[in-house]
Amino acid sequence: MVQQLQPTAVDSDWLYPESDGKPLSDNTVQFRLITTIQGGIDALFADDPNVFVAGDLLWYPVEAVEAVEGVAKSQAPDVMVVFGRPKGDRRSYKQFQEENIAPQVVFEILSKSNTEAEMLAKFKFYERYGVEEYYLYDPALNLLKGWLQQNKQLIPIGNMEGWISPRLGCRFETTGGSLEVYRPDGQRMETYVETSKRAQQESQRAEQESQRAQQESQRAQQESQRAQQEAQRAQQEAQRAEQESQRAEQEAQARRDAIPRLLELGLSVEQVAAALSLSVEEVNQVL
Repeated sequence: MVQQLQPTAVDSDWLYPESDGKPLSDNTVQFRLITTIQGGIDALFADDPNVFVAGDLLWYPVEAVEAVEGVAKSQAPDVMVVFGRPKGDRRSYKQFQEENIAPQVVFEILSKSNTEAEMLAKFKFYERYGVEEYYLYDPALNLLKGWLQQNKQLIPIGNMEGWISPRLGCRFETTGGSLEVYRPDGQRMETYVETSKRAQQESQRAEQESQRAQQESQRAQQESQRAQQEAQRAQQEAQRAEQESQRAEQEAQARRDAIPRLLELGLSVEQVAAALSLSVEEVNQVL
C-alpha cells in the first residue's frame, strides 16, 4: 500500500525573503548617493499619495512557483519609484499584489563589489519586467548611463549630461565631479546634512529677521513715545503760556480797575501812573 504525501504549506517568508543578504552599500559615497536620491524623490512626490519610493527593497515581479523554483526571483534596486501605488511601509514589493504595476524608474549606484555578471543580470531583470527608465551611476568614474524602454527593450540614452527624466521631471548633472539631481523647480537634491544645515540657516535667518523686526518695532515705539512726550511738553508749554497770558491780563485789569480809586484819593494822573507802573496815556485811556 502506497501512502500519498500531503503537500505542506510553505512559509511566505521563505518564499519571499526580505533580504538578499547583501548590504545596502559598500562605502559612504554609495550610501550617500542612494539616500540622497531616494529621499529627494520621496520628498518631491510627498504630496502625491500614489507614488511609492523605496531604497534597497526586494522587488518580486511574479509569484513563486514552489515546485519548480522554490524561491521567487527578485532584485533590490538601490532606488525604485512606482507611480500608481500608495505610499506605505512594505516588507518587500510584491508586484502581483500591487495591481501588477512594475517600478517605472530604478537607480543603481555601482561599487567595487558589483560584477559585470551581476549588473547584466540586473539589466535583463529590469528589461524583462518592464522598467521604463533605468539609471546606472559609477562614482569611481563619475559616469552616468541611462536607458529608456522602447518596444519592451531598454535602449541606451545617447547623452546623459543634462538629461531630464520623463517620469520624474528631474535633471541629471555630473560636471561637478559627482552625480547631482535637480528637481523640476531647479533645486538640487541635498543630503540630509545639507538639508539640515540649510533648514538651520533659514531658521537662524528667520530668527534674525524677527529680532530686527522686533528692534524696529521697539525703535518705532520709542519714537512714538518721544513724539508723544514732545506733544505733551508742547501742550504744557501752551497751557503755561495761556496761564501767563491770563495772569498778565488779570494784573492789567486789576491796575486799570485801581485807577479810579487812586484818583478819588487825590492822586494825580502822573502819581497813579507811577504807582501802577503804567504810562500816563494808559491812565488817561481809562478816564
